[in-house]
Amino acid sequence: MTKFHSIKEKQSEAYDALKKDFGYKNKMQSPKIVKVVLSAGTGSVKDKNKKILIGDRMNKISGQKVSEKGAKKSIANFKVRQGDAVGYQVTLRGQRMFDFLDRLINIALPRTRDFRGIKSSAVDEMGNYSLGIKEHTIFPETSDEELKDVFGFGLTVVTSSKNAKETKAFLSHLGFPFKKSENAAK
Repeated sequence: MTKFHSIKEKQSEAYDALKKDFGYKNKMQSPKIVKVVLSAGTGSVKDKNKKILIGDRMNKISGQKVSEKGAKKSIANFKVRQGDAVGYQVTLRGQRMFDFLDRLINIALPRTRDFRGIKSSAVDEMGNYSLGIKEHTIFPETSDEELKDVFGFGLTVVTSSKNAKETKAFLSHLGFPFKKSENAAK
């Protein structure tokens, strides 16, 4: 039986794994995960109770209290007034961040319907990775009775790496299940 390695342990081993490819001379040069940002919009939900449900479920998923984001200005066509809740956001750092990423990679993503991996092209040039989750129900914190109001949210993993190539190598070392490219299969 293999021992489970957490994201935090794998991050500390990243220097040894990546120093040959990127020419690191010091452990401080190896990339690290800085923070994880989760954000969900309330969309066209008019009912205040449903908006509050989205916030409560985001609290359960992240393990931390989310902050409500209000509309910056009133837009009559969308029936939105300045200050109305239009979304929720939470920033995870430290141990909560590592716990969330462990649950995401090892539990939630494999529970996704027809899961074949995540896109490696979602890494931007500044070294951040963005991922959209279509259904919040893939997380075990949400119970089955909450299936009537399913929502999606976005998450961004902010790293200290300097470019996209370094970020892809670092995240694949951490165990992010990237899709295998079609060229490698041939």
